[in-house]
Amino acid sequence: MISMMISTSCKMVEAYITTDGSSIRKLIHSLVHGNAAQSLADATVPAGSTTLLHRHKVTEEIYRILSGCGMMTLGKESILVEEGESICIHPGTPHNIKNIGDDEFRLLSCLFTR
Repeated sequence: MISMMISTSCKMVEAYITTDGSSIRKLIHSLVHGNAAQSLADATVPAGSTTLLHRHKVTEEIYRILSGCGMMTLGKESILVEEGESICIHPGTPHNIKNIGDDEFRLLSCLFTR
C-alpha cells in the first residue's frame, strides 16, 4: 500500500504563475494525496489583472472568495463577486475573473470531475 499525504499547508506549497499573471497553489491534488475526483487550489489574482477566459469540459468547479472583489464572467453573464461568496461553475461554462479592487483577489477553487 502506498502512503499518501492527507493534508497540506498553504505555506508549504510553492505557487506557480500562470500565463495571465495569477498565481496558483495546488493544495490537494490526486498525484500527491491519492484522491480520485477532486482537487483544491488557492489562487491569487493581482490588482488590475484578469484571468484567461476558459472552460472545463467535464469538471464542475466551486469558487470560495477569500478576499477582494472582482467582476466574474460566467457564461454570458457578468457578476460582482466579493469576499465570503461562493460560486458554482457548471461543466462547459466559460468563466474568468477580473480583479477590480486595489488589493489582491484570493479564492479557493474546488474542482470535481464527473
